[in-house]
Amino acid sequence: MVGQRIIRVAVNGYGVIGKRVAQAVAVQKDMVIAGVADVAQDWRVRAALSRGYALYGATEEHAVAMGAAGLDVSGSLDDLLGAADIVVDCTPKHLASKNIETYRRLGIKYIVHGGEKHQSTGHSFVAEANYASAVGRDCTRVVSCNTTSIIRTLSALKRHGLLDRARGTLLRRATDPWESHQGGIMNTVVPEPEIPSHQGPDAQSVDPDLDVVTMAVKVPETLAHLHYWSVQLTREASKDEVLDAFRTSSRIVFLRNSDGLSAINSVKELMADLGRPHDSLYEVALWEDMLKVQGNELFYAYMVDNQAIVVPETIDAIRALTGAEHDGETSIRNTNDSLGIGSVGL
Repeated sequence: MVGQRIIRVAVNGYGVIGKRVAQAVAVQKDMVIAGVADVAQDWRVRAALSRGYALYGATEEHAVAMGAAGLDVSGSLDDLLGAADIVVDCTPKHLASKNIETYRRLGIKYIVHGGEKHQSTGHSFVAEANYASAVGRDCTRVVSCNTTSIIRTLSALKRHGLLDRARGTLLRRATDPWESHQGGIMNTVVPEPEIPSHQGPDAQSVDPDLDVVTMAVKVPETLAHLHYWSVQLTREASKDEVLDAFRTSSRIVFLRNSDGLSAINSVKELMADLGRPHDSLYEVALWEDMLKVQGNELFYAYMVDNQAIVVPETIDAIRALTGAEHDGETSIRNTNDSLGIGSVGL
């Protein structure tokens, strides 16, 4: 594009998040996929090649093995990083912390995700909350799916001057849908062994002023997470005022049981009917007709698509780190437009 810098983005790890990030990058007007790196030789990386992405091995050895398996390999991760402006690490939990050594050695900006600790970058990111503080940084951490939803909803209440303290219970999906045949749980629920669960403190890594406590339990399903929240407001408020506060986030969408959207599977089916890639729900899907206000107490519930919600945040983080866009609202608007966020049609 004439007059606009095109950001060359490397994606390291082409799994659940990586393939969604790559597809989202590919539809941005100011970005291009430099390539994707992985260790696999199966259908996943073959799908990457079918999309026209250059494929790289995570190491020289993996590149050789991929080539021997008949894959068109362009080189190793080091080669990919040399052709990119920034790398988004979408490798499995805790692996990114090892990859950081490579990124620093090569002097490339990098993004990790919520499976890594805040200390891995010294900065945790949610676009609506702290975009400005990420501009020009060498690295950031896009927080987990659950933490992203917490920040989006509580920040909306905070911007409206309504948030005092928040207490949430999280029903967490057991595993990612594509690998549910390999593990997960059946006929039981598994409580997270500590209160608060890790999501509350993680939200405070983005906004240290939040008074938030979370509890979590793993349940035997794989579609999405479900949150229940009890919030002490700063004053008495009406339901309409609370809904107006949530509307200040472009990444919160309202659901209604009266529309037949009474469970997470029906919401996922709606995303498929809307033609969303991978049935992705990028927004926090909050039940409007379930929300209840009693004096200065607020109660609400919402759904989190663990495979999709961090994708728009990652796109915004790319712009912030590279300095391609200094204004958070502009980046969010561009990302939303490109991914159809907010156009749920409800």
